[in-house]
Amino acid sequence: MNKRDLYETRLKRYVKAMRNEKPDMVPIRPFVAEFTAKYAGFSIQEATHDYRVAFEACRICARDFDWDAMVPNMIYVWTGLTQAMGVTYYGIPGIDIPPETGFQYREPPEEEAFMKPEEYDALIEDPTGYLLNVWFPRVSRFVKAPGEPIDERHNLAFLRGGMAMMQYFQALSDLAREFREELGIVPAISGILKAPLDILADKLRGYYGLVTDLHERPQKVLKACEALMPHLLEVALSGADPEKNLPITIWMHRSCVPFINPEHFSNIFWPTLKPILEEIWKRGHQVLFYAEGNWDYHLETFRELPPGSIIYHVDRGDIFKVHQVLGDRFCISGGVPNDLLAFGSPEEVRACVKKIIDNVARDGGYIMDASAIIQNDAKIENIKAMTDFTREYGQY
Repeated sequence: MNKRDLYETRLKRYVKAMRNEKPDMVPIRPFVAEFTAKYAGFSIQEATHDYRVAFEACRICARDFDWDAMVPNMIYVWTGLTQAMGVTYYGIPGIDIPPETGFQYREPPEEEAFMKPEEYDALIEDPTGYLLNVWFPRVSRFVKAPGEPIDERHNLAFLRGGMAMMQYFQALSDLAREFREELGIVPAISGILKAPLDILADKLRGYYGLVTDLHERPQKVLKACEALMPHLLEVALSGADPEKNLPITIWMHRSCVPFINPEHFSNIFWPTLKPILEEIWKRGHQVLFYAEGNWDYHLETFRELPPGSIIYHVDRGDIFKVHQVLGDRFCISGGVPNDLLAFGSPEEVRACVKKIIDNVARDGGYIMDASAIIQNDAKIENIKAMTDFTREYGQY
């Protein structure tokens, strides 16, 4: 089969499963990050510092593994970009953290949060203005706040950062085309979304600051989330697949019970996320609901979404319970524990995959993947076992 026909076969299989239908076999779509570097023989530091190395690692994996879809590159904290902008909230392998450790988010102490509690009104009134004029100078070593003396490093941060972004994303677009045309593999996602409350927690107030705000100023938090909604919708749609085959991905973070309480979920998190998901669906796009952590408490709430509008990815949740509650409405993916891939044996991996296929994938509407993003702790023989057994056993 030539690469074009292979791509079309894999795309049809992948899309059919995402529509909660039964394809010819269970699709395989691993979200592989630092694992690609490990498999290809590169260090994590090399793949993070030079995106060309990371891209080559992805090419090697795409050629060697019989996967239907994968993200063209998930080691996305390219040093050339973060260093050009002087961004401080990433820990870079070989600079801030050990060279064989995947990049890390570095959240400042609550008293040093990038957004102060008294600044909610400024964010609510003008989210983009606040991010540019207040937030950005705080997260960058080079960018100056309005009224501060401008120096050469400030000017170069925007120039070099803009050039780095253009270079990276053009190269990423070329890699996605190469996936389709030369490797016969489907780029797994197109577009990105985050919940408004997660934006506040991840990049503005920090988790501890947000939890304090939810109790001391919940209306301000709600208004801030509402102000962010149209901007996050626009970001998601701006990167969406024009053919409407590939899903927009939402990375679900720390807004489930018990990280926040049920009242805050019901009154703030869900009312400011659900309309975005519904609007994306109205525009003809699915959302890959990457439920990091355990969201089992909220499964009945997620049934409120239109059938077929999301693909529900299982991380720490009970995949069999998820299938019982959501399987009639949405495709499900994931569920193979990352610690099993890291510390288990190929036999144990095959047993786990068999149990998932037997109990979750028997009627279609399932995509094989690990529970969470696959990093360099995963054993190569275990990823091969997950892949090969799914191909052998996951036939309809």
